[in-house]
Amino acid sequence: MTSFNDNPVPEDGARMEYRDGRYVVPDNPIIPFIEGDGTGRDIWKAARRVFDAAVETAYGGKRRVVWYEVFAGEKAKNKFDTWLPQDTVEAIKYFRIAIKGPLTTPVGGGIRSLNVTLRQVLDLYTCWRPVRYFTGVPAPVKRPELMNVIIFRENTEDVYAGIEWKQGTPEAAKIIEFLEKEMGKKVRPDSGIGIKPMSVTGSKRLIRYAIRYALENGHKSVTMMHKGNIMKFTEGAFRDWGYELAREEFADVVVTEQEVTEKYNGKVPEGKLLLKDRIADSMFQQVLTRPDEYDVMATPNLNGDYISDACSAQVGGLGMAPGANIGDGYGLFEATHGTAPKYADKDVINPSSLMLSGAMMFRFLGWKEAADCIEDGIARTIQQKKVTYDLERLMEGATKVKTSEFAACIISNMQAGKAAAD
Repeated sequence: MTSFNDNPVPEDGARMEYRDGRYVVPDNPIIPFIEGDGTGRDIWKAARRVFDAAVETAYGGKRRVVWYEVFAGEKAKNKFDTWLPQDTVEAIKYFRIAIKGPLTTPVGGGIRSLNVTLRQVLDLYTCWRPVRYFTGVPAPVKRPELMNVIIFRENTEDVYAGIEWKQGTPEAAKIIEFLEKEMGKKVRPDSGIGIKPMSVTGSKRLIRYAIRYALENGHKSVTMMHKGNIMKFTEGAFRDWGYELAREEFADVVVTEQEVTEKYNGKVPEGKLLLKDRIADSMFQQVLTRPDEYDVMATPNLNGDYISDACSAQVGGLGMAPGANIGDGYGLFEATHGTAPKYADKDVINPSSLMLSGAMMFRFLGWKEAADCIEDGIARTIQQKKVTYDLERLMEGATKVKTSEFAACIISNMQAGKAAAD
């Protein structure tokens, strides 16, 4: 391919490949980016500088990213009169890995979420949300450092499938009539209707991903979060299918809490991964009262949306929360917060979410040294109390810096850290 959206593909970069379940990453990969709406413009400029500096600092010119802009959201609407051009989807498929800023999603009528659409059309079935604390970040809890979890949220099913009908429409009336006449279920006639599909396929591949990640990265447990006590055949099934998967595919390395109690005197055997489950409302309590008991989490779509934001709030909010959407052979890394249009183009927004998502991306591709540079640079800068307004107003003795200045401080600290290490 020579162009997408009439934008020529860079000639000085190479395309990533995906073979036998692994990415083959050249030293000059072409990585598409979506700048994002609102404050996306500010945070992308800052993040890109940090990404390039991290790669240069880590590899001394032996590797570099060749960035390639693709379009979605308001910029795409203005340029191509569509919120999500098909060429953007095709470009991400072709180059396999991409990164994006926040995109507009109006509440109520109008376009559906572009984020959800991208996940569905690319079958990015795993939402990957690590939540950890950076020393010095203002937090609303006494021991924020106890929060260190990896959340894997199913990304394509549940209520996000978009199967719903507006109250008062013929379609809603037809579904209500079917439920009453054919299924014997009473539904108020003035109801809007939504369908919550959850499949064996979607649930097992998400839980499989979480278990494999935990095993490959030395984690101790995977917790399935669900509301199966009420939604028995969707969320309850999610839990049951998870235990079934463990028996079918991971019996030699995974144990359940029941097995630990009955066979191992209450102690997880050395080298085994513990698989457990928790009811959703209980989970919200426990990530507040004893977060250090949780490690990797696997959740249905809606639960994952809530719990990832709730955990992020404990360590400083969505401004510090990275995220990614992963499928088989494709990955889309993203800022997890909204567009905050009233702050657009003012150079004030905290870019850490997107920067940390970039660190996730580099680590995912095997560029661990670049990822470490970014994370260490952010940590050093926060400890120096040079932060954007959202953190400065909560930190005693902090210096407020602009988005661009925050990036400059991070780059300086990355370079200083590298020099000290050498």
